[in-house]
Amino acid sequence: MSWTSQETWLVACTILSIACIVLLISYCKVHAFIALLLGSLIVGLASDLRAPDVIKQFQSGFGSTLGSVGILVALGTMLGKLLAESGGADRIVSTIVESSGERRLPWAMALIAMVIGVPLFFEVGVVLLMPVIVLMTRRSGGSIVRVGIPALAGLSAMHGLVPPHPGPLIAVDALHADLGQTMAFGLLVAIPSVILAGPLFGGWIGSRVQAQAPERLAEELSARTSEPPGFGPTLGTIVLPVLLMLGKASVDVLLPKEHALRATLDFLGDPLMALLLAVLVAMFSFGYLRGFSREKVGALLGSSLGPIAGIAMIIGAGGGFKQLLIASGIGTAIGKAAATSAVSPLVLGWSIAVAIRLATGSATVATVTAAGLMAPIAQNLAPGSAPLIALAIGAGSLFFSHVNDAGFWLVKEYFGMTVGETIKTWSAMETILSLAGLLWVLLLSVLL
Repeated sequence: MSWTSQETWLVACTILSIACIVLLISYCKVHAFIALLLGSLIVGLASDLRAPDVIKQFQSGFGSTLGSVGILVALGTMLGKLLAESGGADRIVSTIVESSGERRLPWAMALIAMVIGVPLFFEVGVVLLMPVIVLMTRRSGGSIVRVGIPALAGLSAMHGLVPPHPGPLIAVDALHADLGQTMAFGLLVAIPSVILAGPLFGGWIGSRVQAQAPERLAEELSARTSEPPGFGPTLGTIVLPVLLMLGKASVDVLLPKEHALRATLDFLGDPLMALLLAVLVAMFSFGYLRGFSREKVGALLGSSLGPIAGIAMIIGAGGGFKQLLIASGIGTAIGKAAATSAVSPLVLGWSIAVAIRLATGSATVATVTAAGLMAPIAQNLAPGSAPLIALAIGAGSLFFSHVNDAGFWLVKEYFGMTVGETIKTWSAMETILSLAGLLWVLLLSVLL
């Protein structure tokens, strides 16, 4: 089919809407939810859709996305809150650190970060690990960068590549990718990427940037009022949803549909059920068995939802934006253009995410936008391609965090570094993580 002037107009509308989103967030400092909403209206009103239909399509995409992704984000946040407040994260940290020697300390910190990074948001993981990073730095007498960068790499990789974090879940939902496969491939991509960007790069740059964290961070090592849970129960609770979802993905491949075990794991391994079961188990292992009252456990679960309200709105607005791309025909036009392009869909998805990440500083906005644009392309590819495209987008959303990213300033202040030192360490680490992630995704696409 030949390219038409209408399709050219639709692509131009898409570029205009993305430019609007970027400018509103980066220059006008408008919240990403409002920016995505306005960008969606530009797409809808500039197409052939009637004005009332534009609103209906946005509401449809908003609701369906929150119905699938929003519930999982809420459950994952509840699990992370109980893990943090019970001292479970401290238990994992202390156990792994005690079993590692001085030379293996950066590797231990990367492992710790990846384990506790499964249910925790990046910022929460940083806050939890910083006291340990400070103590380990004092004990070893070196730069905080040597110990801290591996931990940041582990947390960042899990945040960008492995469900149930919001970014990967957004991409999975938009691309209709299999969650179990995306999680399994995400772990395969994350591990070697963290090794390269964490212990290896951290050891090299740590000898060149001699930063020392502010003294006030030592105050965060206050004692817990209750005995932390044991290492086994803590680790078991954290990996329970991961194992259930991976089990579902495995039986879907190995067993026939009518097999009883497959039916059971299809139910228990559904992301909603897997995370719900993990939260119920955590209420006991991280709550009641630690001496927490029913009132306190309930209060902790309730208080965990407040901070994610903004994230939920961004996720929903991203779903509305994606729906308008589809309803207006822009998605089809972009898919048609990509089909005639020599650029790999994996590289294209990564590149779009990188561009939005650099412009807005938001990994979530980068993932939302790139996943929405890549959705029609993924529909025309082999079924196994969608998880890889989701991971390529996730890797792109991590690229070169700089001054427009809140995470940049969080790391700068906690590590006591200058802006230049933060770019040399944190920004460079994120870039290595992003490039390594793309490389491993491309390798998987060849092998599978």
